[in-house]
Amino acid sequence: MSNGYSLELNFYLLLAFVLLVVKLFAFISSLTYSAESYSAANKLTKPAWTIILGVGVAVQLLVLGSPTFLLNLVFTIAALVFLADVRPAIKGLTRR
Repeated sequence: MSNGYSLELNFYLLLAFVLLVVKLFAFISSLTYSAESYSAANKLTKPAWTIILGVGVAVQLLVLGSPTFLLNLVFTIAALVFLADVRPAIKGLTRR
């Protein structure tokens, strides 16, 4: 019995780690672009995205990474929206 429990625990730990990495990447990425880029792409402001993504990282760390916690899921979706919609729009406007 403990082997099945151990497998489930390891899966949740891996999932929590992957979600934390996604949120950290989105948060750090949100900091790298200028505020004008967000306006030019017609997206939420830089402070708004930075706060949303930063709170998401903090929530995940404070609830010890539980991937099924409702707030954790909400902030994961926000990070995925940033990475799938906002970041490509901003990246297309700026040259590096």
